Order: sequence, then structure tokens, then C-alpha cells
Amino acid sequence: MASKTAIKDIITLRGSAAIVSDILYNRGLYPAESFARVKKYGLPMLLSQDEGVKAFISNLTTQLSGNKLKMLEAGKLQRVVLVIMSRETGEVLERWNFSTETEVSREKSDTEIMREIQAIMRQIASSIAYSLCLDEPCVFDVLAYTDKDCTVPFTWIESDPKLITNPQMVKLHSFDTKIHKVDTLVSYKNDELDEP
Repeated sequence: MASKTAIKDIITLRGSAAIVSDILYNRGLYPAESFARVKKYGLPMLLSQDEGVKAFISNLTTQLSGNKLKMLEAGKLQRVVLVIMSRETGEVLERWNFSTETEVSREKSDTEIMREIQAIMRQIASSIAYSLCLDEPCVFDVLAYTDKDCTVPFTWIESDPKLITNPQMVKLHSFDTKIHKVDTLVSYKNDELDEP
């Protein structure tokens, strides 16, 4: 039987930081040597060792699930979106949308939860394989969509949704833990031009 700590690790945003880091690696936003290989969710993943990225992700996860706010646990966090943009123009090239829904629907074993997370990680890896090459320097940002009555950190600012015009969208498998359901949708800039 898994410990409560292991179960909590499966469903926290801190565990999800590995997913974000893996996407940053696979999309080439940072040099390969700035990542370290770890095993997470029973799969090999690459975690950023860049101090700026680590601090950003740590601060974000603390703001979303830690301290007094506990947005995720309270069901106030609707979705988190990882946005990849051109460093030079600010044009949005990709949106990795992770919608969360708080529910206590059915009992699941830790093994079932782990299998679902592994499936989504494999699907993320395969979607990266057929996505357009990011052939320019890029930056990332994270958008958090919360309930209107939610208290947010004073350091947060309102943002436009950073949408992509005429995107190509890929819906990935969803997974659910004992507490949350997560749906994933990836939107890519569609560079295909219509032929006359």
C-alpha cells in the first residue's frame, strides 16, 4: 500500500512540474545539458537544472497549491496553460492546456492513477514528435485560470489568453486522481498555407 506522501505527490502541482520541465526540454527551450534525468511517474523524464526555471516553477507551484491559497485543493483552479512564444516577436507558437476539475468520483488504486499519468506522458512525448520544429529562440509563460472569487497572489497580473490564430489542436487523454480530473489539449501554430 502506498503512503499518503506518495499519493499526495501524484496529485500535487509539484509533481506536475516534472511534466512542464519535460515539455521545455523536448521543445528545446533550454540547452539539453541544463536538464537532469530522473524517474517520475515510473518513466524517465528530464528536469530543468536552470536556477531561473527551477525558481519560477517552485514559486508557481507554491502559489497555486501551497500557503494559504490552496487553489488546487479548494477547486478554485480551473486550468493551467503553458504558453511557448517567440522570444523576438512574442507570437504564441504553442499552448499546453491542462484543465482541472475537482471531483471525488470513484476510488482508484495508485497503480491505476500512475498508469493514466504514464499514458498522458507518452502521448505528450508523441505529440512533440510530430509538432512543428521551433526554429527560433523561444520563451515560456504559465497562465492560471481561477474562479472569479479566488484570491490570487499580489504578484500576478491580468493577461490576455495568449491564443493562437487558426491553431492546430490535439486533445490528449485525460487522467484522474482520487481528487482531480485533468484534461489536456495542445494547440500549435498552424503554418500550413492553403494552396490556390
